[in-house]
Amino acid sequence: MLGILHCQVGRFVVNVLFVMANPTNFLAQGIEIIGSVRFSNDMIIDGKIEGQISSDKGRVTIGENASIKGDISAGEVKVFGKVQGKITSERCELKAKSRLDGDIKAKMFAMEEGAQLAGRTEIG
Repeated sequence: MLGILHCQVGRFVVNVLFVMANPTNFLAQGIEIIGSVRFSNDMIIDGKIEGQISSDKGRVTIGENASIKGDISAGEVKVFGKVQGKITSERCELKAKSRLDGDIKAKMFAMEEGAQLAGRTEIG
Protein backbone atom coordinates (compact mmCIF):
# COMPACT_ATOMS: atom_id res chain seq x y z
CA MET A 1 0.00 0.00 0.00
CA LEU A 2 1.16 3.49 -0.86
CA GLY A 3 0.31 6.66 1.05
CA ILE A 4 1.19 10.35 1.06
CA LEU A 5 1.37 12.63 4.10
CA HIS A 6 1.37 16.39 3.54
CA CYS A 7 3.07 17.87 6.62
CA GLN A 8 4.10 21.35 7.63
CA VAL A 9 7.56 21.58 9.16
CA GLY A 10 8.20 25.14 10.27
CA ARG A 11 7.61 27.34 7.22
CA PHE A 12 7.84 24.43 4.77
CA VAL A 13 5.25 21.97 3.55
CA VAL A 14 6.69 18.49 3.10
CA ASN A 15 5.11 15.64 1.14
CA VAL A 16 6.06 12.29 2.63
CA LEU A 17 5.55 9.18 0.50
CA PHE A 18 5.33 5.92 2.44
CA VAL A 19 4.74 2.27 1.69
CA MET A 20 3.05 -0.03 4.18
CA ALA A 21 2.91 -3.81 3.85
CA ASN A 22 0.09 -3.95 6.40
CA PRO A 23 -3.26 -2.61 5.15
CA THR A 24 -3.77 -0.74 8.47
CA ASN A 25 -1.80 2.47 8.99
CA PHE A 26 -1.12 3.69 12.53
CA LEU A 27 -0.35 7.21 13.71
CA ALA A 28 0.85 6.76 17.29
CA GLN A 29 0.39 8.94 20.36
CA GLY A 30 3.10 11.61 20.50
CA ILE A 31 3.02 12.28 16.74
CA GLU A 32 1.66 15.66 15.68
CA ILE A 33 0.88 16.59 12.07
CA ILE A 34 -0.12 19.96 10.67
CA GLY A 35 -1.46 19.33 7.19
CA SER A 36 -3.62 16.91 5.23
CA VAL A 37 -3.59 13.14 5.64
CA ARG A 38 -4.94 10.99 2.81
CA PHE A 39 -5.03 7.19 3.02
CA SER A 40 -6.46 3.98 1.55
CA ASN A 41 -7.75 0.96 3.47
CA ASP A 42 -7.68 1.47 7.28
CA MET A 43 -6.04 4.04 9.54
CA ILE A 44 -5.83 4.28 13.33
CA ILE A 45 -4.93 7.70 14.72
CA ASP A 46 -3.87 8.17 18.32
CA GLY A 47 -1.83 11.35 17.81
CA LYS A 48 -2.70 14.96 16.99
CA ILE A 49 -3.65 16.24 13.55
CA GLU A 50 -4.47 19.78 12.54
CA GLY A 51 -5.81 19.48 9.02
CA GLN A 52 -8.05 17.40 6.81
CA ILE A 53 -8.20 13.59 7.01
CA SER A 54 -9.58 11.88 3.91
CA SER A 55 -10.06 8.54 2.22
CA ASP A 56 -12.41 7.55 -0.60
CA LYS A 57 -13.59 4.30 1.02
CA GLY A 58 -11.20 3.62 3.90
CA ARG A 59 -11.98 3.26 7.59
CA VAL A 60 -10.48 5.59 10.18
CA THR A 61 -10.46 5.11 13.94
CA ILE A 62 -9.77 8.17 16.10
CA GLY A 63 -8.21 6.72 19.26
CA GLU A 64 -8.84 7.76 22.88
CA ASN A 65 -5.63 9.82 23.00
CA ALA A 66 -6.21 11.49 19.63
CA SER A 67 -7.01 15.14 19.09
CA ILE A 68 -8.15 16.20 15.63
CA LYS A 69 -8.75 19.79 14.44
CA GLY A 70 -10.10 19.50 10.93
CA ASP A 71 -12.66 17.75 8.77
CA ILE A 72 -12.76 13.97 8.33
CA SER A 73 -14.06 12.27 5.20
CA ALA A 74 -13.93 8.46 4.93
CA GLY A 75 -16.05 5.40 4.27
CA GLU A 76 -16.31 4.61 7.99
CA VAL A 77 -15.34 6.77 10.99
CA LYS A 78 -15.13 5.57 14.62
CA VAL A 79 -14.36 8.22 17.23
CA PHE A 80 -13.00 7.35 20.68
CA GLY A 81 -11.13 10.67 21.18
CA LYS A 82 -11.69 14.37 20.40
CA VAL A 83 -12.58 15.90 17.04
CA GLN A 84 -13.18 19.55 16.15
CA GLY A 85 -14.55 19.55 12.61
CA LYS A 86 -17.11 18.00 10.29
CA ILE A 87 -17.36 14.25 9.72
CA THR A 88 -18.64 12.99 6.37
CA SER A 89 -18.94 9.20 5.96
CA GLU A 90 -21.07 6.24 5.03
CA ARG A 91 -21.03 5.11 8.68
CA CYS A 92 -20.07 7.12 11.77
CA GLU A 93 -19.81 5.90 15.37
CA LEU A 94 -19.21 8.07 18.43
CA LYS A 95 -17.93 5.88 21.26
CA ALA A 96 -18.61 6.39 24.99
CA LYS A 97 -15.76 8.79 25.86
CA SER A 98 -15.63 10.64 22.54
CA ARG A 99 -16.27 14.33 21.92
CA LEU A 100 -17.21 15.88 18.58
CA ASP A 101 -17.46 19.65 18.15
CA GLY A 102 -18.85 19.76 14.64
CA ASP A 103 -21.42 18.36 12.28
CA ILE A 104 -21.98 14.82 11.01
CA LYS A 105 -23.20 13.82 7.57
CA ALA A 106 -23.56 10.04 7.34
CA LYS A 107 -25.82 7.35 5.92
CA MET A 108 -25.63 5.41 9.22
CA PHE A 109 -24.93 6.90 12.65
CA ALA A 110 -24.49 5.40 16.12
CA MET A 111 -23.75 7.20 19.39
CA GLU A 112 -22.95 5.42 22.64
CA GLU A 113 -24.05 6.66 26.04
CA GLY A 114 -21.46 9.10 27.38
CA ALA A 115 -20.38 10.38 23.95
CA GLN A 116 -20.59 14.16 23.52
CA LEU A 117 -21.81 15.89 20.35
CA ALA A 118 -21.98 19.66 19.85
CA GLY A 119 -23.22 20.05 16.30
CA ARG A 120 -25.85 18.98 13.80
CA THR A 121 -26.47 15.59 12.23
CA GLU A 122 -27.65 14.75 8.72
CA ILE A 123 -28.46 11.03 8.54
CA GLY A 124 -29.59 9.06 5.52
